[in-house]
Amino acid sequence: MAKLDETLTMLKDLTDAKGIPGHEKEPREVMEKYIASHSDEVTTDHLGSLIAKKSGEENGPKVMVAGHLDEVGFMVTRIDDKGFIFFQPVGGWWNQVMLAQRVTIMTREGDLTGVIGSKPPHILSAEARKKPVEIKDMFVDIGASSKEEAEEFGVRPGDSIVPYFEFTQMKNEKVLLAKAWDNRIGCAIAIEVLKRLKNEKHPNTVYGVGTVQEEIGLRGAGTSAHAVQPDIGFGVDVGIAGDMPGVDDKDADSKIGEGPQIVLYDASMVSHKGVRDLVVSTAEENDIPFQYATMAGGGTDSGKIHLTGDGVPSLSITVPTRYIHSHAAMLHRDDFENTVDLLVKVIKKLDSETVKKLTYS
Repeated sequence: MAKLDETLTMLKDLTDAKGIPGHEKEPREVMEKYIASHSDEVTTDHLGSLIAKKSGEENGPKVMVAGHLDEVGFMVTRIDDKGFIFFQPVGGWWNQVMLAQRVTIMTREGDLTGVIGSKPPHILSAEARKKPVEIKDMFVDIGASSKEEAEEFGVRPGDSIVPYFEFTQMKNEKVLLAKAWDNRIGCAIAIEVLKRLKNEKHPNTVYGVGTVQEEIGLRGAGTSAHAVQPDIGFGVDVGIAGDMPGVDDKDADSKIGEGPQIVLYDASMVSHKGVRDLVVSTAEENDIPFQYATMAGGGTDSGKIHLTGDGVPSLSITVPTRYIHSHAAMLHRDDFENTVDLLVKVIKKLDSETVKKLTYS
């Protein structure tokens, strides 16, 4: 791997951190490390979402830029007599991407390596071999010989099980492969937005937020938005890239490297027309590439942010990503940079008068 620059080092640190829903301590500490010097203050809500405040004009609108800290993973539910670990998915998993994948169990004695296993195909009937293995029939093998030995290793019910994958810069150095892009890239965007605003005037107060428990119901977005009470909200996340074999344009037409996605509609929210129009016109004025996207299923933190208080005009802006909710996802650095550039330019326009007009768009 080529030597990492400052931005790539941040992205590596964020994606290497282990944090399933309900146990986001590691990525929160990494995010705080990178965002604190660009903020006036950093606090957390009572569920653990990080809230970094960057003040601009006094009494100006409050703008929330939120990415979520958690990644999909698993939780230990029981240990059998032979020392095999059974688990509960935490977040959405497709069973076909799970078998034979390395995982890390975060135990009280430290991190422990395991591999997801199941009954081998050699002893299955011909009919059974045609069917995907159900998650309930999978387990994690940590090399223990008994339940007692597994417990001696420190494993106990409730422990986090996290996908293992090393951050990798591809031969095309702008293409990046890592676990947990969903959604450490959103956290990185929040960090970078505050960094670029550090010595800039802006007519508002900006909150860079790392939310918790997004993958199990946008929960930290609800509590952190309640704490912030924003006037405008942006959920920044990954989106579906369709530029791969077998994907039809009617299902997903975004391509990595061709700009951030403006999400028109998803299962959690219809995008706010006023905010959407402002973002699109800003992108066009500044020659920032962008793509439109819709998602019939799933949602982002905007789905909870926009329902806070008496309503918050909100928009989701996403980075097209391949292979999300698996051990290794892929995205393009230009999409990250363009998302940050777009948000910074939009935020500079969000003065009180503009926000008031947007509310009634």
